Formats: sequence, C-alpha cells, structure tokens
Amino acid sequence: QVHLVESGGGAVQAGGSLRLSCDASGDTSNYRYYCMGWFRQAPEMEREGIAVIGHDGRTDYAESVKGRFIISRDNAKNTHDLQMSGLKPEDTATYYCAMRRETYCPGYWSRSDAYHYWGQGTQVTVSP
Repeated sequence: QVHLVESGGGAVQAGGSLRLSCDASGDTSNYRYYCMGWFRQAPEMEREGIAVIGHDGRTDYAESVKGRFIISRDNAKNTHDLQMSGLKPEDTATYYCAMRRETYCPGYWSRSDAYHYWGQGTQVTVSP
C-alpha cells in the first residue's frame, strides 16, 4: 500500500507561482520505477490530468499547462513536484498527485483510471 500526501497549495495572484509537492510513503521500494502524475479538479468539472513523469524522467503535459508547469521527481526522496508559473484564474482547482504502479506511462496517462493511488488533494486559488 502507498500513501500520497500533497503540499504547497495556497492562494496567489494571477501571474504568480506555486510549487506543489507529493510525498510517497508506505510500500515505496519500487517508487523509482513508477509513473507519477498530477491532476486537478475545479468545482463541477471533471478531474483533469495535467502532467506526467515516467521512471526515465520523460514528461508530458496537457495543452492547458504546457510551457507554464514543470513536473519533476526525486527518487531518493520518493517525491514528485509540480512547479507552476504564470498562474491564471482558470488554474484554480484542487490538485491531486497520483501513482501508477507500473513502469510504463500509457498514452492515456491523463485518465484517472490509469492510476492506482491518489493523494487527498491540495487547493490552489488564483485571483485576477
């Protein structure tokens, strides 16, 4: 079993930056091999996959955040982060980290059902 905890959310003005972190604990012996993602969900909206990073460090992003957000991982610390810059009011949402307990990040990485474990979420609010 794996437990994921997000941190770093908060309120910021448009154009600002935030860095989210996701700490994994529990059965993390193979953490470095797994595919890790970030999702977000705004009120009355579906959960949206926005970034993914594979065991090899390869990344992919949703078009809505490409060029503004950067996903990274530190396998020694069992963490993966999301650096968010150029924030917009439409980025306001609850952000979730997720783990896929497989090496391969599939083409459908932005779908919620691609992942096995989830954090509890952290709120990001961007004011105009």
